[in-house]
This record gives sequence, structure tokens and C-alpha cells, in this order.
Amino acid sequence: MKTSAQPPHAAGRMARREWMAVLARAPREQLKDALDAALEAAPPAFDWLRAPEIGLAMVRGRIGGTGDAFNLGEVTVTRATLRLRMENGSAPVGFAVHMGRDKERATLAALVDALLQVPAFEARLRERVIAPLAARVAERRADKEAQAARTKVEFFTMVRGD
Repeated sequence: MKTSAQPPHAAGRMARREWMAVLARAPREQLKDALDAALEAAPPAFDWLRAPEIGLAMVRGRIGGTGDAFNLGEVTVTRATLRLRMENGSAPVGFAVHMGRDKERATLAALVDALLQVPAFEARLRERVIAPLAARVAERRADKEAQAARTKVEFFTMVRGD
């Protein structure tokens, strides 16, 4: 008999998925300012597993949003992976990938990702980095949706000129 309960690590995986989405959309200046304000001292030292690098990723679309998939084109992405050197011997790994060519932004996002996996930093970074950045990302999305809504045309309500 199958149960619908999620495995114990599923909640943590969902939380990481959410903060990674925020980090991928946050502008560098806002990310840097939020991280500087949240950390009381310099961040822990880290080693690069994959230094920031710029490459291409294929973007796929679907016909009508639900139909057959097709290759839309390529976008430039930057990715980075680092491992923190913690005093207690733990070594959380931080990862970042975002569209664009900003290596510093990828470094900052990977650092925040790694720090969010450390219990001593998690609550403070969620409150001072992720929550404000998520609010700004949602605000920008709402602005774009409002702008698109202002240009919407209802073809079925237009009067015919017969």
C-alpha cells in the first residue's frame, strides 16, 4: 500500500528549490546588498568546485503551451559551484546558474546557497536575503503582468463595422 507522505528530505528539497529560484532571478546589486547586510562578518572561506563560467543552454518551447516541444534557441548562462570550508569540518556545496554573463552574481548566489545549508546562517539569510529578494522578484513579475494586461485586446467584444 502506497502512502502519500513525502520522504523526510522532500520538504528541505522544496525549500532549496524555492530559494534557488529566487537567487536565479535576483539582480546582482540587490543580492550583494542583502548578503552584506545579513552577514555580520566576512563569509566563510570556500574552494571552487567549478569557478564561474559562461556558456549556452538550449531553450525549448511548446506549441500552444501544451503541444509538441521544439528548440526555440540558445541563451547565455553563467554557472558556479563552490564548497564552504567550515570550522566544524562540514563542507556544504553551493550552486548557482542564471541567464546572462555575470560571474559575480553567480558567485554570490552560490555562496548564499551554501550558507543557507548551514543551520547557523539559515534563519538569518532566509529573513534578510531570500524574503526581501522574493518580494522584489514578485513585484517585478506583477508589474510585467499589469503592463501586459493594459495592452490586452478582447477581439470577441469588439463591434463589427458592417
